[in-house]
Amino acid sequence: MLVQPIKEGTQSAHVVVLGNEKGGSGKSTTALHIAVALMKAGQRVATIDLDSRQKSFTHYIENRRAWAQRAGVKLEQPTHFCVARGESASLDANEAQEFASFSAAISAIERSHDVVVIDTPGNDTYLMRLAHSMADTLVTPLNDSFVDFDVLGQIDPATFSVMGESHYAEMVREARRQRRLVDGKLMDWIVVRNRLSTLSSRNKRLVGEGIAELSKRLAFRSVDGFAERVVYREFFPRGLTALDDLDETTLGTRPSLSHVTAREEVITLLNALHLPLSENGKRRAAARAEWYSVMDQPLQVHDVIA
Repeated sequence: MLVQPIKEGTQSAHVVVLGNEKGGSGKSTTALHIAVALMKAGQRVATIDLDSRQKSFTHYIENRRAWAQRAGVKLEQPTHFCVARGESASLDANEAQEFASFSAAISAIERSHDVVVIDTPGNDTYLMRLAHSMADTLVTPLNDSFVDFDVLGQIDPATFSVMGESHYAEMVREARRQRRLVDGKLMDWIVVRNRLSTLSSRNKRLVGEGIAELSKRLAFRSVDGFAERVVYREFFPRGLTALDDLDETTLGTRPSLSHVTAREEVITLLNALHLPLSENGKRRAAARAEWYSVMDQPLQVHDVIA
């Protein structure tokens, strides 16, 4: 649900939530790639970091701003908020404080932006559940292993068949139910398989079969995400993404084939998410593409979302 009801004649921002109760799955990396892709497509994007302890998403965006200034390059910047967790001894007081801060952030951006991208902590918190309950699109990055698969379901150790659903899957089911009760809308849930091996393996096949079986039970879509590439880790200190200009000035190093391959798999992922684009954003992107054409400069990523 959105913090404020939608008034007639207004349109609320599309909410994309990155969620997984396990850390290290690539939520922040995926979140920034989604945000940058949408901005390059002409969308007005706001971002919210709900993990005020780690602040990986916030640090990623801060690094992006600092590198743009230091390298003298233009990098798209979202409107960003980091919502602090309540630290008092009272659970009720903490939840009230967190709700007020989150509500203020949403109220400030939901009518002025096309999309809000929210990165959630890797543990079960009040803010994490609140964000899930208002998601239009829920993206769950998952490392391609049975250790991470356990977040979604339990596996029979002999047959590797799915025996049941996990705590996180049950939480998402409840969040979807609550969303339907509030405004009748359906949440699109996408599980993204990250750190995929470039080689076929028994583990890759079995994990894939388990995800396919769970997707039928839980009604989510499964898509391939980011392979295990060093370049993704190297992007973080400079706040870069695979969608930014692949030149030495922007990257701070000479581009390699790995950079190009990373861009191709990111664009494939983003197209698979089927995120909506506002008409005004499409016109802004078209005008920008025309400007680049007139200036005889190549536009590196002019339309990454189908």
